[in-house]
Amino acid sequence: MTSLQRLSQPSAVTHTTSDTNFSLYSALLHAPAESDHQRARDFLHQQLEIAKALPSNLPQDVAELTAWVASNSQSVAERYRTYLEERHAGGDRRFFSNKAHALYFLQHVAPSKLVDGAWLYGAVRHADDWRYHGLIRTYLEELGDGDPALNHVLLYRNLLTEHDCAPNAPLEDDLYLQGAIQLALGHLSDEFLPEVIGYNLGYEQLPLHLLITAFELSELGIDPYYFTLHVTVDNASTGHAQKAVAAVMNMLPSDDSRSDFLRRLRAGYLLNDLGLSSNDVVGEFDLEREVVRMLENKSTFGQHMHSDYCRLEGRTINEWLGTPGQSRQLLAALENRGWIKRHQDPAQSRFWQLINGAGAVMFGVFSGYEMQLLSDWIAGDWMPGESSRQANPFRARFRKTANLTAVDASRAHGEPDRESASRTVDDLIALMAPASHSTPEGLSATRTYAQRLSPGY
Repeated sequence: MTSLQRLSQPSAVTHTTSDTNFSLYSALLHAPAESDHQRARDFLHQQLEIAKALPSNLPQDVAELTAWVASNSQSVAERYRTYLEERHAGGDRRFFSNKAHALYFLQHVAPSKLVDGAWLYGAVRHADDWRYHGLIRTYLEELGDGDPALNHVLLYRNLLTEHDCAPNAPLEDDLYLQGAIQLALGHLSDEFLPEVIGYNLGYEQLPLHLLITAFELSELGIDPYYFTLHVTVDNASTGHAQKAVAAVMNMLPSDDSRSDFLRRLRAGYLLNDLGLSSNDVVGEFDLEREVVRMLENKSTFGQHMHSDYCRLEGRTINEWLGTPGQSRQLLAALENRGWIKRHQDPAQSRFWQLINGAGAVMFGVFSGYEMQLLSDWIAGDWMPGESSRQANPFRARFRKTANLTAVDASRAHGEPDRESASRTVDDLIALMAPASHSTPEGLSATRTYAQRLSPGY
């Protein structure tokens, strides 16, 4: 993956609010019709210039792509087997040190997960061209064919909601880079078709981190279904990886433009290597730093909410919270006072008793993610008793079943509703955009499109 230092080199000026990854991401996601497509075009050209300087592992001969995909898949399987052997032998988790770490990861990769498949959005306008059929089928499967239990964005959104860890404020700007690339490719796919095909080829290969993430999430009591679903649909035999290779061969020109097409395809493939990787996000986590950062953000809202009765180190809680940069010292004061007992069961700490449970005086002050941060930080080296721990991390803890009402199920697998069935193709496509396909209207539009236009539905 490209380092942050390298990403900053093409521009010598400081980014303003109008040209951040986040602002472009938001514009293309929420208001694509009003957004400046020239800005998105310039952004893609800039990222492609950076990408094409990176080393590539793509074979020179496109005839070798099928074997290359199979080889990659085998290599990942072998490395995952080694990982499982290490875990069976008593090795520690490789990614997540605790549950808060895992929730941190889910939050920080959310910008790209919440636009899953967006780079293929433009393909749905070409249902009458057989060369696009594999790309369209891949996009529809990212959308779950309109089934709310299989729509990837809806699955991820529900996963965040389940653990109360959706971010309340924008994340670091670099975390929006990949999402901005995906959205820009989706809205400008006719102009950047070789790059879209190349990006799709790279994105749909099965990575090792996906398998490890799924295993360790399950171990920590977090449903890994979003990730295990990608393991199955991206398979090299019949899944998205195979369809990605087929799309290359179907779109490959036979005239003099072939070499330029392949050059652009390779650059599009390398767009996957820009920005922060999943491994980078995992490595960025520091538990105490996150606890302190969270308390600093909270202090703005809580500095006038406490009485002056309680004092720590001679200062009221309001005085502690009213001085920026004091959160780490406040934690130390709580420890000194005995309100926080580090490396013990959090339930034994008075501070935890104040914030946890419906009867707690500070109930609701902290989100589920923030509570997990505090719990894991207080617990530290403390481990629960054997009866409280999962005895066998290799035994699946989750059995995913579609949580649909009878009406939802009939809509998902039967006829689309009357309103959707009467829509024009352009209306359906508009509702299948990255921002709206996971809504009830978007899901219905996806079902209608699939049944009316999609080959092989």
